[in-house]
Amino acid sequence: MPLDPSIIEALAPIGVSAVFIGTIGWVMTTWIKVKNGYPLESSWGKPLLPASSGETQERVKLLAQENAELRALVGSVKDRLEVLERIATDRGSRLADEIDRLPPKQIN
Repeated sequence: MPLDPSIIEALAPIGVSAVFIGTIGWVMTTWIKVKNGYPLESSWGKPLLPASSGETQERVKLLAQENAELRALVGSVKDRLEVLERIATDRGSRLADEIDRLPPKQIN
């Protein structure tokens, strides 16, 4: 039994729309994965990880070193901030006494 051409003409836009919407959905899903740092997957479901080169490893090492330096700096700033907060919240007479007890600095 042959198909009526009018049925094919009526269903063709629906099929094309479904393929178009599916393709847009796949592209958006991939974009969201990349944007949020998820690894892409092959057609077999295995993650596609970027190749690790010597340059990448060196960059990670430099970033780790910079991170350690910044953490030390933040710790130092935190200690100084605690001192300033203590000075700002102490009574004036106690602060004056502490300042008076400081050893004098010699100016050259």
